[in-house]
Amino acid sequence: MDDLYTTLTEQRRELMAAKTLDSDLDLAYQLQMQEAMNASLALHNPATASSSRTPPHPHPNDDDVLDIATTLMLEDMNRFVQELEDREQSEAEMRKLKEDLDRRIHDQKLAVDIDNIPDEQWEKYGDNYHRPYRTAKSSPSSSKALVDSECFRLYFKGLVSEERVRGITVNVAGAGVAICDSRDNLILEARKNVEAMVNGAVVSGEVAELQALIEALNKALTLDLKSVTFFCDDYMLYQYVTRRVPPPQSKIVTLVNQVALLQRKFTYCNPSLVARNNIKFAFKSARDAIVSQIIWAEETSKGKLKETCVICFEDIDVDKIFSVDGCLHRYCFSCMKQHVEVKLLNGMVAKCPHENCKSEVSLDSCGKFLAPNLVEVMSQRIKESSISPTEKVYCPYPRCSALMSKSEVLRYTKNVYIGAEESGARKCMKCHYFFCIKCKVPWHLNMTCYDYKRSNANAHPGDAKLKSLAKSNQWRQCLKCNHMVELAEGCYHITCRCGYEFCYTCGAKWKNKKATCSCKIWDERNIIHDNRQR
Repeated sequence: MDDLYTTLTEQRRELMAAKTLDSDLDLAYQLQMQEAMNASLALHNPATASSSRTPPHPHPNDDDVLDIATTLMLEDMNRFVQELEDREQSEAEMRKLKEDLDRRIHDQKLAVDIDNIPDEQWEKYGDNYHRPYRTAKSSPSSSKALVDSECFRLYFKGLVSEERVRGITVNVAGAGVAICDSRDNLILEARKNVEAMVNGAVVSGEVAELQALIEALNKALTLDLKSVTFFCDDYMLYQYVTRRVPPPQSKIVTLVNQVALLQRKFTYCNPSLVARNNIKFAFKSARDAIVSQIIWAEETSKGKLKETCVICFEDIDVDKIFSVDGCLHRYCFSCMKQHVEVKLLNGMVAKCPHENCKSEVSLDSCGKFLAPNLVEVMSQRIKESSISPTEKVYCPYPRCSALMSKSEVLRYTKNVYIGAEESGARKCMKCHYFFCIKCKVPWHLNMTCYDYKRSNANAHPGDAKLKSLAKSNQWRQCLKCNHMVELAEGCYHITCRCGYEFCYTCGAKWKNKKATCSCKIWDERNIIHDNRQR
C-alpha cells in the first residue's frame, strides 16, 4: 500500500511538472509568434505596424486537448487515492470489529469455565485463576481460531409493504439482518432498502426474503466468519434453498443460485426452519428500513420528521407514531387510543388494526397513549383472555374478586392444604382466604356444599336479584362461562364471547353451526325495524 501511494504521488508530481512545462512552452511560443508578426508588419507597412500589434486570437489546438486530458487524469488519480483511503479505513474498522468479536468469544468462554468450577475449588484457588485475552507469547492465529471454532447464527427478513406517504399510496421494501453468536447474543444488526418495483411490478415477498438472505451472507463473509446457520421463517423459501422444491419463477431461481454460490464460500453454511417470533432482531431492522423510506422532513425551520397514519391519513410527527410489537405496523396515538378503547369497551383484547394481523397490543407500550385506569382494565382483559372460560374462577369475597385459573389455584393450595383436590378447598392467591371451588362460596369447614346452601339460602342476595332480573327480562345464561346474554336484535343463534354457541329460546347447544333443537331460528320482530314515526 505504501509503494502504491509513493507511485501515485510521483505520477501526480510528474503530471503537474509536465503541465507546467507545457504551459511555459506554450507561452514562449506565443511570444515568439507575436514578435515575428510584428517584425513582418513593420517591414512591409511601418505606418500601421504599431497599431496592428494585437495578440493572435486563441483557438483550440492539441495543447488545449492535452491540458484537458492532464486535468482529467489528475482528477482520476485523486479519486482513486480517495477510494483507497476509504477502503483502508473500512478494512481497519472491520479488523477492529473482528478483534472485538474475538474478545467477546474469549470472555464468554472464560465465564462459562468459571461458572463450571465447583464452589469449594473456587474459594481455594479463585484468586489465582486468570486467563488473559492475549499474551506476548500468543500468536495471531490463536485468536483467529476462537472465531473459526464458533458457529454463528444468521437471522434475516425481507418485507414488502404498501404505505401511505403524503396522501399517495406507495410500495416499499426493506431487508433486515442480525448476526448472533452460538448463544444468540447479538453481534451485528443491519438494514437495507430494497427495490419494491421491478419492471413496473411489485416484487413478491419471496424475492425480498432472498435479497435479505443474500445481504446476510455477504455481511457474514465481510466479517470473515467460517461457520454459519441461517434461519428461515418461510416454509417455501426453506424448500427452495434446500433444493427440495424448484422455484416457480426465473427471478427466484437466479436469487437461489446466488445464495448457493455464497454458501460455498463458507466452511459450514446450512439453513434451519424456525417460527417467525425467533427472528425478531431481523424483523425489526427490516421494518425500520421501510419506515426510513416513508418519513420525511417537515418543510419548516424545525424540520420535524413526519409520517402518514394509514387509518386517519393525517401527517403526524414520527415521535407520535405507535409501533405494534410483533408486527411493527405503525399508527398515530389518536387512532390507536380509539381502537384500544373500543376493544376494551367490548370486553376484548386489543389487536393490531392492520387487516388479518393477529399481533396483540402489548400492555407496556399502551402507557404512551392510554390513561392509567384504562391500562389497568387492559391488564385484566389480557389476563382474562389468557384463561379459557372453563378454567376461570373468581375469588368469592366481594373485596377481592381476583381472577385465577383453576389449575394454578389448585397448585397454590396444595402447598398449604392437604387433600385440597378432593375436598374442593382453594386458597385465593391475592387475599389468601380459603373458598370452595365447587359452590363458589367462602370455605365451609366440616360442612358439605348441600348443607351449606340449605343453611345459607340468602348468602348471596345479589345472585337472587340477578336471577329475578334475568327472568323478567328473558335473559339467557351461557352454560359454559355462566355470563348473562341479552338478545337485543337478530336471530336466536347466540355466540357467547367465550365461543359457546346455543339457542336463545331454550339454551340448547349448537353443533357444527346447526341447531340441536326444534325452536325457531328467528322472529320477524327482532329482524325488521319499524322506523315510522308514531
